[in-house]
Amino acid sequence: MVTPTELKLPRYGEEPEGTHPPLDYTGYRSTALRHPKQPLVLLPQMLTEVTGPLLGPGRLGEHDNDLTRQHAGEPQGQRIIVTGRLLDGDGRPVRDSLVEIWQANAGGRYRHTGDRWPSPLDPNFDGVGRTLTDSDGRYTFTTIKPGAYPWKNHDNAWRPAHIHFSVFGSAFTQRLVTQMYFPDDPLFSQDPIFNSIPDEKARQRMVSRYDHSITQSEWALGFQFDIVLRGRDASVFEEEEDDDE
Repeated sequence: MVTPTELKLPRYGEEPEGTHPPLDYTGYRSTALRHPKQPLVLLPQMLTEVTGPLLGPGRLGEHDNDLTRQHAGEPQGQRIIVTGRLLDGDGRPVRDSLVEIWQANAGGRYRHTGDRWPSPLDPNFDGVGRTLTDSDGRYTFTTIKPGAYPWKNHDNAWRPAHIHFSVFGSAFTQRLVTQMYFPDDPLFSQDPIFNSIPDEKARQRMVSRYDHSITQSEWALGFQFDIVLRGRDASVFEEEEDDDE
């Protein structure tokens, strides 16, 4: 039996300044209601935090990473292939990690009871998927490009098209969440979530890259989106899940 003293517990350094958004950001109104009012307390990671549960391939369904094939009919919208690598701070692949996504449909609506703006639901699109990274740290999803949608943060507010990513470590307590955007979106300039990232270079790491080499003729556009866990090229991660969806 493994004891806490036999484990090599993780030690993490500080991220470069400006990589992650402040917990209270003036332009993103709901952060004023939910950001911590007291200094954060760093809890030690012991046996419970760094072990289990098992996230092996037997826990995945046949079409979990293909959101266009989860129903009898095809969903509406532009098919896309999103692929990338999960890397550690030294550029090494992170293998066998569970990657989950969720997103709005092509009309910008989530399949969620809280989303009631008058854009139609797509009966053939749930907007959720998951997969495991391979030996090279690579993941791949086939899905539909999500649409923009309105939210009530400010006057005439619209969220740019985006896909939420969740990355698990070896335990459910080791989870990071980020968002992937699409290049040249005209809504970037007025979106406070995107612009809450102080460092421009870090902000651009949330934007995927069109890749013609993975685009499939007469089928789907291809986008690359790497996720870097730590270091100077780290992806931007959320402190907690957004409640705008």
